[in-house]
Amino acid sequence: MTVTEATGRAETLSPIATRAVPLLVYAGALGAYIVTVGLPKQSWVAVIWLWLLTIAWDVRKPVREHLAFLRDWSLPLALLLLYLYSRGISDDLGFVSVHVTEPIDADRWLFGGTLPTEWLQTRLCGEPCIRASAPAWYDVLLTTVYYSHFFVALTIAAVLWMRNRFEWIRYMRRYLSLNFLALTIYIVYPMAPPWMASRDGHLSDGIARITGRGWWEFGRGGGGGGGGTHQSISAVGNQVAAMPSLHAGISILVAAWAISRLRGRWRWLLALYPLAMSFMLVYYAEHYVVDIIAGGLCVAVVLVGWTTWERRNGRRPQRVVGAPGTETS
Repeated sequence: MTVTEATGRAETLSPIATRAVPLLVYAGALGAYIVTVGLPKQSWVAVIWLWLLTIAWDVRKPVREHLAFLRDWSLPLALLLLYLYSRGISDDLGFVSVHVTEPIDADRWLFGGTLPTEWLQTRLCGEPCIRASAPAWYDVLLTTVYYSHFFVALTIAAVLWMRNRFEWIRYMRRYLSLNFLALTIYIVYPMAPPWMASRDGHLSDGIARITGRGWWEFGRGGGGGGGGTHQSISAVGNQVAAMPSLHAGISILVAAWAISRLRGRWRWLLALYPLAMSFMLVYYAEHYVVDIIAGGLCVAVVLVGWTTWERRNGRRPQRVVGAPGTETS
């Protein structure tokens, strides 16, 4: 075999080897992290793992291109950290009292005197609803949908960063704006979610916070309880950041963004994602229906606001010379 033939074979095998092996190493490292530490739920941790994924996807790129991820993501990451810790202390500011009864009255008004969370838990969880009881098949699905909140939107952002930087900027504008709009409302209108209202005697004792119920048998249920699952989800939390529902809002944003840009009739199935998320949030006593509606309204404000601004100003991000993924769609 000549040197030329050997080189040709190496070049033929190289794309497979240089992608498959790093991705396997990445998958093993991520699996070990999840087993020992838990899911990468904080935004900054998720971003770091996404950066490592972009490296594993194509290790042949020059180092400067891998470092470009950190350069481009530095501002969004700083804003996400600001949101995270501002959200964590916003319920301690103390200049506004926590609202409890208004959302209860609103949901009952919307549903003819019935509180959806009570109705769903009675029929799907049992009466009384016990956190540690064996989950049904739909609990496994719904708990998975809940945890998807922590990585789906950022994963889409990472894919956009690799493929189309113009769209990545537009997407991040909307994603970050939605987070900070919700944060502003959390500060001026702190509100107790259903599980807290039940715990404090404003609703029947039969309402339980069962967010981790579906993963109970996998050891990832957070131990059950009013705060156990929630605290296992986020190191910095605000238990009265319920209005609007950011879980619902981000799932609506993701579905709306994808549906508006994909082609084909199957794209409409993506609407099932925010529907499943919203159903889960009400059933698991994380949010009222009015929180879901408020989350959708926030998404509408952000989408209309940024689209109007971009059209009026004729703004398009400037092409970064030599940067990958700068093609327009």
